[in-house]
Amino acid sequence: MEIERITPILTVDDLATAITEHTGVLGMRVVMNMGWIAFLADGAGHQLGLMTADATASVNPDVSIFVNDVEAAYAAAVTADVEIVHPLSTEEWGVRRFFYRDSSGRVVNVGSHT
Repeated sequence: MEIERITPILTVDDLATAITEHTGVLGMRVVMNMGWIAFLADGAGHQLGLMTADATASVNPDVSIFVNDVEAAYAAAVTADVEIVHPLSTEEWGVRRFFYRDSSGRVVNVGSHT
């Protein structure tokens, strides 16, 4: 399994306001906006996620890590005996993902594009 991208995700109260603030300060542009989550990026491959409430999970992740083999990552998470807080799922927006909570309470979204 290889990591393809790591993106921090900030939980925000108002997505439109957060987009305006972060694009204004950081000069990033919106590369995806689904109404409940948006990703901003610069030209160098850096990204920032902004989320009000996850569309299908009961908890918001703190970080999103995309890998080339989410099935292998899920198997590793089960073997590591971490708490799975969102099951391995194929989402309607073309992502297969799961969430786990680390020992510090941080929630990690691990996914792959389908």
